[in-house]
Amino acid sequence: MSDPTQPAPPSFATRDPDSPNFWNERFERRFMPWDQAGVPLAVQSFAARHRGAAVLIPGCGSAYEAQWLAGQQHEVRAIDFSPAAVQAAREQLGVAYGDLVEQADFFTYPPPFAPDWIYERAFLCALPLARRADYARRMAELLSPGALLAGFFFFGATPKGPPFGIERAELEALLSPYFDLIEDEAVQDSIAVFAGRERWLTWRRRA
Repeated sequence: MSDPTQPAPPSFATRDPDSPNFWNERFERRFMPWDQAGVPLAVQSFAARHRGAAVLIPGCGSAYEAQWLAGQQHEVRAIDFSPAAVQAAREQLGVAYGDLVEQADFFTYPPPFAPDWIYERAFLCALPLARRADYARRMAELLSPGALLAGFFFFGATPKGPPFGIERAELEALLSPYFDLIEDEAVQDSIAVFAGRERWLTWRRRA
């Protein structure tokens, strides 16, 4: 049941999250319920344990973490395939950090460095279900043995999305051919759209 105290979400023309226009509409109209507008505690903790790791952030949105990580001396590249998202990120980051962000398609993008860490933040759950196998394969292609896929994973079946939740067994089947799960931690500062349904997971690329 909808909450009568909350405004109804806007009506959008584009319903396909596999299209940049889907995300363009939402950024242009500032409908971004997934946007934490800051750096989650788990990111800060993980970065402190992996100082100097080169980080790729796919589906970066407003890219708050990119600026913070760069300030912590990490090499960073953040990408999004929505031009409106990239514009929002560059405006948010300003002149000093705007060049950390590129418009690109994760599934074909060649990073300018070999990532030590790919940061998962509301990227898998933004993808149509049909792209999940592509996601796993591309992560495995981009990460060398020992490198890490780490971030927030959104659990539970979702009839409509995004965000599209994933069952735990399905995620393990998706990633275990390429990765070993080495960390599984509760999240203390989830925003409303993810509250109670996300965990911080770290997956190490197998040799």
